[in-house]
Amino acid sequence: MDPLAGLLDGPRARGAFLLRMVMDPPWSVRIEDRAPLCVMTVARGEAWVVPDRGEARRLGPGDVAVVRGPDPYTVAGDPATEPQAWILPGEVCRTAGGEDLAERMALGVRTWGNSEHGATTMLVGTYRMDGEISRRLLDALPPLLVLGRERCDSPLLPWLGEEIVKEEAGQTAVLDRLLDLLLISVLRAWFARPEARAPAWYRALGDPVVGRALRLLQNNPGHPWTVALLAAETGISRAVLARRFTELVGEPPMAYLTGWRLDLAADLLREPDATLGAVARRVGYGSSFALSAAFKRVRGVSPREHRSAASAG
Repeated sequence: MDPLAGLLDGPRARGAFLLRMVMDPPWSVRIEDRAPLCVMTVARGEAWVVPDRGEARRLGPGDVAVVRGPDPYTVAGDPATEPQAWILPGEVCRTAGGEDLAERMALGVRTWGNSEHGATTMLVGTYRMDGEISRRLLDALPPLLVLGRERCDSPLLPWLGEEIVKEEAGQTAVLDRLLDLLLISVLRAWFARPEARAPAWYRALGDPVVGRALRLLQNNPGHPWTVALLAAETGISRAVLARRFTELVGEPPMAYLTGWRLDLAADLLREPDATLGAVARRVGYGSSFALSAAFKRVRGVSPREHRSAASAG
């Protein structure tokens, strides 16, 4: 399996918020929607992404930015321009005085802005819920990453630009999958860069022994793994595997497996038809009680409370 496949299998947009934004200067939009992740690219013109903490970054045509929430940030034609619109949770758009801008700035199918033929056109895709993306993947990303066109010259960008303004049967599913593919493409390019400061688990995937152990755990979390079984599969002693795994990953094999299983369980519990027993079996717990106890111990809430909070969000 490709080293990132287990982590990149996490993104699964479900009715993601996708928008084509067309703006003429001066313009500035304050983003306070608390979304876990937003992917944006400039199709024409230029834009600046201005985080509350950290350096403002310019985007030109073909550049892609990934912004990790929930912290607010600003997107503007010029960093010095004061915000004229605020994007709030639930895709609510208002002025500073509370005036609703959703209809006033609507320009067509999934198109929004202050000018139909504005100098800047951006494509924006927002994941709405944490459970749509692996938490381990989110935690590995900086608050803002930008890839220049030369590093992310993807055919997905013009394709997304064409599809985002269509209103056809199944269009939401098409756009969700395009957003997932674009995110995966960007992250693959990002993690390949030396300056990406890849997390320990990613670097460990390149080790011939620990990498194999990680892939075994990721690919089959429901298996009754022990360090002894894992060592037998990787062809080294239990003591050597435990030491090497801990050194490279930063935690022992069984601790990593517990976290991986509970991350998967948290995502699976968001599925409305998934029973606690079925989720427990899929992630390697012998009973609903065992999963509930582990979930509460590690995450501080019961699976039922987690599911209720996810549904409410």
